[in-house]
Amino acid sequence: MRKVLIVGASIGGPAVAHWLGRYGFEVTVVERAAGLRPGGQAIDVRGPAVEVVRRMGVLEEVRRRSTDLRGMSMVGENGEELFRTTDRTASGGDVDGPDVEILRDDLAAILAGAGEAEYLFGDAVVALDQDADEVRVGFQSGTRRTFDLVVGADGVHSSTRRLVFGPEEDHLRHLGSYLAVWTVPNYLGLDRWEVVYPMSGDLWGAMVMSVRGNREARVYVGFDTDVPPATFLPSDVGEQKRLVAEWFAHAGWELPRLLKHMEDAPDFHFDAMAQIHLDTWSRGRVALVGDAGYCGSPASGQGTSMALVGAYVLAGELARAGGDHAAAFAAYERELRDYVAGNQALALENQARRREQAKTGDHALPENPREVVDAYPLKDY
Repeated sequence: MRKVLIVGASIGGPAVAHWLGRYGFEVTVVERAAGLRPGGQAIDVRGPAVEVVRRMGVLEEVRRRSTDLRGMSMVGENGEELFRTTDRTASGGDVDGPDVEILRDDLAAILAGAGEAEYLFGDAVVALDQDADEVRVGFQSGTRRTFDLVVGADGVHSSTRRLVFGPEEDHLRHLGSYLAVWTVPNYLGLDRWEVVYPMSGDLWGAMVMSVRGNREARVYVGFDTDVPPATFLPSDVGEQKRLVAEWFAHAGWELPRLLKHMEDAPDFHFDAMAQIHLDTWSRGRVALVGDAGYCGSPASGQGTSMALVGAYVLAGELARAGGDHAAAFAAYERELRDYVAGNQALALENQARRREQAKTGDHALPENPREVVDAYPLKDY
């Protein structure tokens, strides 16, 4: 049992590919996009995930390409500074801590380059038919191939999960918020710095950070509404941009200018803050990893770490089981269930805290509890 198809080439997919390749599996990765996807938010490698990338041999490169922020400030509607610190940032936590904040696309490129796998870009899985011996896969291109196992690492809106486990609505829990991210020129002149403009009520406000040696800046805006994604979220990117602009039409500070840059941003991303809850992360010869199986939402700050740890454990258990995928998948779930549950609970706590702060006007930065971040002790495989 050595031929494995991995669906998705963001974080979890290339990480699983690396470990399975190291254990002697024949790995193919399929990605709907024409190449590694650009853009996305700054993400965090925390706790046991730092050790995972160290064992992959890429920790030094991950640290070298980190956001390297040295502090943050908070501003009011007219740009007046309300708060400043060089101890931590809103997005990455302690400046001198052990964790690493890095852009999603930079980490994806590092992980994809760290292993040996066949990559199929510009294609997608449209059919999965499995029996006791194999999985027959139909691709959007018309190609049909057979694999021993399939791993879905294709995110919160996983097509693998939909094909094998049923409609997204059966598993997605909307947390009542939406988040948009895009790149702008660093016209604010930020130097390894982050600026937060908090608003009240349903509008979170904005966060801007300098990235890539201060050549660019990433913008984040968020707002609350309980309307579920199936009803609220347009599929067309242009419509999504218009929706975000409408919500922040009367915002102050630099938001009018940032929204103007959003119109032409090629890497704009907009989605619901949501979690995925499944009774099992595998069915037959198909397993899920990362957001596809147990998304915690950006509110947890732990999605990347869960994907990296999940990839390490899934591949390790497959190698240890010596071909018994049923035993490997069961061990994978036993190992990670408590870790995932703790991180998903952290997201709900963070959401509740943020909403209370919006009511009171208290914008103090919450601590990221280390007992959750460091909760999983890595096995040796």
